[in-house]
Amino acid sequence: MHCLWCDEEVVPEVHWGNLLLPDRITHLCGKCEAALEKLEGNLCDKCGRHVDRVGETCRDCQRWEQLSQWEGVLTRNRSVYTYNGRMQTMLAKWKYRGDYKLREAFEHEFRDTFHQVFTRDFRKRATLVPIPLSEERLYERGFNQAAALIDLLGKPAEQLLTRTHGEKQSKKTRRERIFTENPFTLTKPTDKPVILIDDIYTTGTTLRHAARTLKNQGCPEVFSLTLARS
Repeated sequence: MHCLWCDEEVVPEVHWGNLLLPDRITHLCGKCEAALEKLEGNLCDKCGRHVDRVGETCRDCQRWEQLSQWEGVLTRNRSVYTYNGRMQTMLAKWKYRGDYKLREAFEHEFRDTFHQVFTRDFRKRATLVPIPLSEERLYERGFNQAAALIDLLGKPAEQLLTRTHGEKQSKKTRRERIFTENPFTLTKPTDKPVILIDDIYTTGTTLRHAARTLKNQGCPEVFSLTLARS
C-alpha cells in the first residue's frame, strides 16, 4: 500500500503488535506519521493543551471557569494532535479540497485516544454528537468532518444540533471567536452524557456554545474529543 499523504510505498514492519492486530493497517509512512505531533505528557485538565505540571489547568480554562455563564459547561476536552503546520495542511486538503479518504490517516490514533480517555462503561452510556455545519457550508464541502471522525470510531452519531450560517471560523480573530453569538439550536434534548466531536479546538468557544445548548435542555454532562488542538 501507499502513504495517503506522500504516496510513498509503505512496507509494514513485522512485530508482535501487527501480528496480534493484523487489521491495523498503516495509512501513513513513517516520515509523514512523525510529522504529526501527538499531544502527550502534561496536559491541561480541562482543554488538553500542554502545561508545565501534572494536574494543572491552563490560564485560558481558568478564565472560562471564572465566568458564571461558562462555569462547568464543558467538563473536559481531549485532542489527539497539536495543530502544527503538517496538520494544518492535511486538514485543509481533507476539508476544503474534498479528499475524504484522507481521514483514514487519523483513524487509529483517533480511535485509540477515544478508548484511552473514556472508559468502556462511559462509552456505552454516552451519545456522540458531531459539531454540525450550516446547510450552506455542508453544501460547499460535501460532508461534515466531525461526522466523518465519528465514523472512524464505528459508533452511531446523534444529530442533536443544527447550526445557522455564519462567517468561517478560520477567518475570525481570537477575540471575534470568543465573543461570537451562539450559532446552535437543539433539535431534540437528551438525558444522556454527550461527547462532542470536532476537528479542531481553537479557543473552545464553539464547543462551549454547543455544550451549553445541550445542558440548558437537560443534558447532564458534556465532554469533547477533537482531532487537533491549536
